[in-house]
Amino acid sequence: MNTQNIRLPEQNNVTLVGRLTHDPDLRFTAKGQPVCRFNIAANRRYKDSSGNWQDNASFVPVVVWGDMASRCGDRLKKGLPVHVEGRLQSRQWETKDGQKRNSLEVIARRVQFLSRVTESSAKETPEETSPEEAPSVDEEEIPF
Repeated sequence: MNTQNIRLPEQNNVTLVGRLTHDPDLRFTAKGQPVCRFNIAANRRYKDSSGNWQDNASFVPVVVWGDMASRCGDRLKKGLPVHVEGRLQSRQWETKDGQKRNSLEVIARRVQFLSRVTESSAKETPEETSPEEAPSVDEEEIPF
């Protein structure tokens, strides 16, 4: 059997719930496009072989584009819970001193705020971006 001819379905979906590990970093590309970055701690609770409960956290970088990036930058703070839906994307770059780096991050298409930032804020609703708001961006245009 020739395994090279097998077509795999294209599926790259991520759904996470976690708390921000730091305040979001909102910046703008050279063309004025908002981009917001933050990390979330997604917890997993399980029983170990001794029957004791253990917690394991995964720290996941999230990138949000467009109008939703501006809202995330304005309304999210360290410690607040969020529900994120998006896709995984890997990036590779070279540092100024020539070291190669790579990272895996979630490109969010939907961020739902799970708590209020201030008492005056309205009930949080899911925030979504259309494919036009979450473009592929040239590495040179990323401001960080």
